[in-house]
Amino acid sequence: MPAAPAPLTLDQDALRACVHCGICMPQCPTYRVLGEEMDSPRGRLYLMRAAAEGRLAPAAAFARHMDLCLGCRACETACPSGVPFGSLLEATRAQLAQRGLTSQPRLLRRLLLGTFPRVDRLAVALAAAQVYQRSGLRAAVRASRILRLAPRLAAMEALLPPRFERHELRETIPARGPRRGRAALVLGCVQRLLFPHVNRDTARLLSLAGWEVVAPRRQGCCGALDLHAGRLRQYRARARALASWLRDADVVVTNAAGCGAAMREWGHWLDDEVVASVAGRVRDVTQVLAEADLPLGPLHLAVAYHDACHLAHGQKVRAEPRALLGRIPGLRLMPLADGELCCGSAGVYNVLEPGVAGRLLDMKLDRIVETGAPTVATGNPGCLLQLARGARARGLDLEVVHPVELVARSVGRGAGGGDRREEGRP
Repeated sequence: MPAAPAPLTLDQDALRACVHCGICMPQCPTYRVLGEEMDSPRGRLYLMRAAAEGRLAPAAAFARHMDLCLGCRACETACPSGVPFGSLLEATRAQLAQRGLTSQPRLLRRLLLGTFPRVDRLAVALAAAQVYQRSGLRAAVRASRILRLAPRLAAMEALLPPRFERHELRETIPARGPRRGRAALVLGCVQRLLFPHVNRDTARLLSLAGWEVVAPRRQGCCGALDLHAGRLRQYRARARALASWLRDADVVVTNAAGCGAAMREWGHWLDDEVVASVAGRVRDVTQVLAEADLPLGPLHLAVAYHDACHLAHGQKVRAEPRALLGRIPGLRLMPLADGELCCGSAGVYNVLEPGVAGRLLDMKLDRIVETGAPTVATGNPGCLLQLARGARARGLDLEVVHPVELVARSVGRGAGGGDRREEGRP
């Protein structure tokens, strides 16, 4: 008779901190969509505790409840007891991964996790996607309705933006005006290839704010997707590698919420002084720019701001993006109901779990449409892709942008905006 699986090794004090009050449940995206107790933070914590105490052997059903979690951490914001749900979830997933337990397609997971964190592989995949889009193959595939039989493939195909732009920053961009210090810019993986203009605008604005910007081209992934998939060995290796490129900067700037949240947690998951030191200097671009005196010109526009989960909940950055946008003359921030509700992106969740992700996207778009704003801003590339995909599917005339894009437009209309060519190739 096979031996019973060993209990999970989890922080018992953290698990016991949950007092089962249920305040977290209305904030949980999967509970709002599915209405199941075990797909709520309280239910998942109950399962984790039972598995850690040996009362429950983790198996397929257990893994399913953990896989369905988006890891948005809205429950942490709501929790009056301070339960560190995110770190408990990641620790649980890591042990499930060691045991080979997942409810999601293994081949697809392997493909996604082997492609997105590698800029070289992602570039090849995007080049193939361009051929798919421009050759007429896309139209033929859609006409065949084959995508209806493969919802995960359909979700991945729908996320493809209509065009791609490849642009590399100079590795060093001098500060303009009084120098405040050296800022290392984390280029990201998806951001670098699908939203290079966001990196370009970020570098330009940091330079205008008095920062010497360094953007090493050989820097790699921060490890965020590996962490969320329970691949701690790969996460730690990527953290050490990236930290080595950033260690000499006064501030480490991210413009991708998921990257920033994963990097700020390096010190929790790695016993490495250099890595922990870099993690302590990580700041979102909106935090840095909110402190700067930028030459902002008028931008007459109504904007809805969507809180990226790993910015609002993972990094507790909520006020700075709004304060930064609120300083732009003529820009009106429109109140967005359920502003902190996850849009369903969550890394590669929208590909692996398209059903739940699609329902969350619909809920989010309904709220955005209610504002009447023609533009929605959000600080994460996954959210940008997800919201743009939803807008295209609905035929909405909705502009989806990163906050730095709006700030850059405003600076372009203000005095001393500078020359964009300074951030391009030498």
